[in-house]
Amino acid sequence: MNRLESYTAVITGAATGIGRATAKVFAEEGAEVLCADKNEEQVKELAEEIQQAGGKAQAYVLDVSKESEVTGFAEKIKEQYTTIDVLFNNAGIDQEGGKLHEYPVELFDDIISVDLRGTFLMSKYFIPLMLEKGGSIINNSSMSGSAADLDRSGYNAAKGGVTNLTKAIAIDYGRQGIRANAIAPGTIETPLVSELAGTDNEESGKAFRDAQKWVTPMGRLGDPREMATIALFLASKDSSFVTGETITGDGGLTAYTWPGKMLFEKGWKETTE
Repeated sequence: MNRLESYTAVITGAATGIGRATAKVFAEEGAEVLCADKNEEQVKELAEEIQQAGGKAQAYVLDVSKESEVTGFAEKIKEQYTTIDVLFNNAGIDQEGGKLHEYPVELFDDIISVDLRGTFLMSKYFIPLMLEKGGSIINNSSMSGSAADLDRSGYNAAKGGVTNLTKAIAIDYGRQGIRANAIAPGTIETPLVSELAGTDNEESGKAFRDAQKWVTPMGRLGDPREMATIALFLASKDSSFVTGETITGDGGLTAYTWPGKMLFEKGWKETTE
């Protein structure tokens, strides 16, 4: 449908998972996609794959937690493109750290640095590239931004911050034609999930996925492309009067007041004893 024809879109954390799927969807819809990621090999491979499919893409190596890299990247994009239309702040990390009194300060700082500070830095230095003609900022938050996960104080705090930072951007720049919205994914089949829980071929990974399927009303994990289509809606003119919002894509998981009750009723308790 070419909903992003002539758009220039910057995507961080583009090499894998939701970022990769979104880069492909944006390119399919006509955008030139500027793919940024710490993993040079993977992000270059992604750009080449998009180009071979007839799309437009460039690859950049970037650590969003480092201000000097973000400012250098923004200057390079301004020099090459003058303005951008879409910024998708997708880069993020996660790791269990235990209960708060045991949670490593270094881990907390690392997660905040990438997930929240990285979103702040990218927005701060790329908003000037949108002031001339407006644009759309999309932040990848999480269902953990509104409902906390066990043993993940850093991730919960970071994603809660991303959700409210999104609202701050929306009210600060609405009259400049800049919209800001967030996506709150549930459990999506991405490399990050495999890294945290193990692959489906491993006992821990299978147990994790089975548990997630039990607690999710739709009975499955999400696909990265399903999140990419939400990003497409938020990037395009289809959402021209939508700003300051968070769209949740979790298969209904956060619709529960108490998922544990459903687990108990479904018999999951018996399988974990």
